[in-house]
Parts: sequence; C-alpha cells; structure tokens
Amino acid sequence: MTNPPNNLTDLLNAPEGSRYEFKEWKRHGDFEKATKYCCALANCGGGFFVLGVTDKRPRKVVGSTAFEQPERACRNLIDKLHIKVEFQLFEQDGMPVLVFEVASRPVGLPVQVDGVAWWRDGDSLVTMPPEVLRGIYEETGHDFSSDICLGASLKDLDEKAITIFRDLWAEKSGNNRIKKLSAEQSLMDCGAIKANGVTYAALILFGTKAALTKHLSQAEVIFEYRSSNASGPAAQREEFTQGFFSFFDRIWELVNLRNDKQHYQDGFVIFDVPTFNERVVREAVLNAVSHRDYQMSGSVFVRQYKDRLVVESPGGFPSGITVDNILNRQSPRNRLIASILALCGLVERSGQGMNLIYELSVKEAKPLPDFSGTDAYWVFLTLNGLVLDKRLLSMLKQIGDERMEVLSTVDFLVIDTLFHEWKLTDELRQHIKRLVDLGIVEHSGRGKYVLAHSLYEATGKTGVHTRIVGLDRETNKELLLKHIRESGDKGTPLKELRQVLPSHSKNQIQYLLRELRDEGRIHSSGSTSAAKWHEGTEQN
Repeated sequence: MTNPPNNLTDLLNAPEGSRYEFKEWKRHGDFEKATKYCCALANCGGGFFVLGVTDKRPRKVVGSTAFEQPERACRNLIDKLHIKVEFQLFEQDGMPVLVFEVASRPVGLPVQVDGVAWWRDGDSLVTMPPEVLRGIYEETGHDFSSDICLGASLKDLDEKAITIFRDLWAEKSGNNRIKKLSAEQSLMDCGAIKANGVTYAALILFGTKAALTKHLSQAEVIFEYRSSNASGPAAQREEFTQGFFSFFDRIWELVNLRNDKQHYQDGFVIFDVPTFNERVVREAVLNAVSHRDYQMSGSVFVRQYKDRLVVESPGGFPSGITVDNILNRQSPRNRLIASILALCGLVERSGQGMNLIYELSVKEAKPLPDFSGTDAYWVFLTLNGLVLDKRLLSMLKQIGDERMEVLSTVDFLVIDTLFHEWKLTDELRQHIKRLVDLGIVEHSGRGKYVLAHSLYEATGKTGVHTRIVGLDRETNKELLLKHIRESGDKGTPLKELRQVLPSHSKNQIQYLLRELRDEGRIHSSGSTSAAKWHEGTEQN
C-alpha cells in the first residue's frame, strides 16, 4: 500500500488514483457513506479517506469536524469493515484534517458492508463487478466449499436451518425483505446453491442428517465433556452430523451446563467472570467449521474440561497462516462458508475471529489462546478459563469503557505484556505511543514502559509500580550513603557499592556518587582505580 503521508504537504500533493478519497465534510459527516468509501478503498488495495481537504487541484485545506471523536469513528469502521483502520490528525491554521488509513482487503476475500462489496469506478462508488468478485475468490486457489455436490438437491437441505439463517441475515442487514424470500431464492442470493446444483457449503451449513451421512460424513462436530484428563469414555458426548445452523446454539448450551463463575471484588462490589465466555466459545467453533479441511477424514471435536476447552479441527492451518501471524493475516480455507456466516453476523469479524478471542482473553485476565500440538494435519486450540490475576481485572475496569472501546487487539496484548512484566516485541512497541497518549502506559526511561501509575494506585498496588520503574534517584542516593556510613572510616570501594544497586551500571552509580560529592555529603580517597568513598566532606 502507498506509504502514509508524513505531513499536510505530502497529503495535498498526493498522486491521483484509487488510493485517496478526499471529502470536505466541514461540519457534518455521513458515517454510512464513509464506510462505503473505506470499503471501496480496501477492495482496491487500501488507501486513505481524507476529510477537510478539497478534491480538485490545487487542493486546499478547509478543515473538518465531521467526527469529533476520531478514535471512536475509527473503531466503528473496524467493526463494520472487519479490517485494520488507523487515523492521523493534521492541522493548518487551526483547521483540522482527519485521515483514515484503510488496509487492503485480505487475499481471496472482498470487504463487504452489509453483504455488499463496494468498488471505485473512476470517481464513482459502485458495487463490485461480478468478474472482479470472481477473480478475488480465485486468488487463493480452489475453494472446496463452493464446489457442486453431485447428486445433492434442495430436498437434502433442512428448511428450519435455512429459516434460522434467513432471519439472522435479515436482522444483520436490517432488510426485512429477506425474511419473505423463498428458501431457494435466499440460498441462491447467498451463493449456497447455483444454477448447476447444491454446493458443499450448503450441505455443511443446512444439510439434513441423512444428506450429510451420504455425501459428506466427515462434516461432523462432536462435543465431549470430560471431568478429568484420564482417557476413556467421556462423561457426556453428543454428535452432530447435520447442517451447522441446526445445532450451533446447542454447542453453547452444552458448554454452559458446566460453566462455573469466578468471583473478584473491586471495592464493595463483587463481579462474576464465567470460566467459559460465550463469544469466545462460539467464535472458536465457528473458526473450526469455517477453516477445517473437509477433504480430510476426521471430525471437529469440542472437548470441555472443568477449567479449559479444547477445539480440534482437521487440516492444520490454512496456507500462509502460522501462530505468529494469525492475528494479522487472513486466508479462509472455505471462502463460501466464511462469506455466508459473515452475511448473517455469526462471524464477529470476518476472517478475524481469533482477534476477538485474544481480546476477550485479556479482558478477562485469562491465559492467551494456546495452539500447542498443532501440526500440518490438525489444529489444536486450547482456551484456558481460569483467571490468572484478578488485579488485571481491576486495572482494566479503571481504564474504563470509553478508552477500552478504541483499543485494538495489539493494544490489549501490550497491556497484558506490561502487566505480566514480559518483554515487548518490536511489533508491540509500535503501538506504545497511542497507549501513552491515552494515559494507559507511561515511559519509564531508556526505552522502557510501564502501565500508568494511576492504574496501580486505583488497585492499591503502587508498590508494584515502584518496583517495576525502579527506586527514584534520591532514594538510590540515600541507599548508597547509608552503606558508606555503615562502612565507617575504612571507606567503601565502587565494587562494593555496585552490590547495593545491582540493576545499575558502573557509570550510573558513579554519576550518583558525584552528585553526593558535589552536595558535600561524601568524599573519596585513593587513586581512581582503588578509590574509596567516605561520609562527609574531605578533611584538609
């Protein structure tokens, strides 16, 4: 994608083309229209939606206050488009210019707004041409879920499952007309069936038990509850060889039967945290159904234990996806299934369900998702349900809903990393500045960062903040002086003083000693290499 503008001059001189969309929008903004323009930018390779600048050359700054809270507008765009969106603010003569930087669509998947993929045709905003849409779906190779299942017909699909989907689609899109469509028309409109037959996606999502048993028996989800890690029969087991829309609510019902509450107190109020978060469980199952390899034998397993849930799906990660890039790269294995699930709102963020799982894990102070055991043939996703440290829950509560709304997945990972005092990766460091600006993170010197003192103070843990940041300069000087005083007339060598402050370098300690000397509180004797330090001023 084009490099982001560094200043207003770069912006005003930006080249013509599909990467920029300029709107004056001085006082009033149309969020729905902005969403469509950003959708089109994403589908054309990503770009910049600029408010407060005239479109025609020579471009002029007119200023825009269309979105008084750009952080919230940015977050709403992310929620609507399901892709990365960032913003920058510039100013000229008191006139603000707001720039939304929109990432490119993922490979093999168009960005859509309420089921419509928008596109730019010159200066016009249009729906994406069918030939372009087909080309996008073909980018990542063959999509098994869009293949026609020979021998299958409409009779193999469950009317109740289709009705559930149709109602969800109408609710998601706000278009009640969808509810009045016939089963056949609604399936044609979403691509589940084609002129030449019924797709495998239609069977997987809407098929009857008899049809799946006959045509695709491996498209099965098995739930097990195990009271211990011991091998042997499960305490409860249910098998679902039928269309996903027939049983997706039942999976959550089974998990929720044994969903203990964990309690934590914040002030005088006691809060409950469920061991298994409903949105996390649903998203994990949706990911398995969307991304498993249906050409391999083996079923999806959802295994529940007292304190964790393990979701196993055949096929390994899709091509190009690893544990390291799973949060920022999308490669849907079954694109038609993913598209249909996105239409009806079951997929929280199209292609980015794992982001939601990571965010909610941090918000509930639980361990991050664990992919241990995953290989080329199976994906193992373990969701540990126990709260690690209730102090993190209290801290997140202090951050508040308004600031939490504008945080990205990576922002939550930064908070989690700093709280547990883990080392920040280079990628996480790139997001530090925004968290500092929001008052969530503080710079503690020498490239080090810590969660804000106010967060520790609110939870009664200021001592932890002090320990992480380190003792202040005056306290360090008092520690050195105390040790020198206790050493008496014999004096104290530098080597010994380094033991008092082991976290400080030789140069740092020498600098503190010089300050104490200049204040007349200590003096040295002997040569530089063997100098010793004594209390008080030097006697002549």
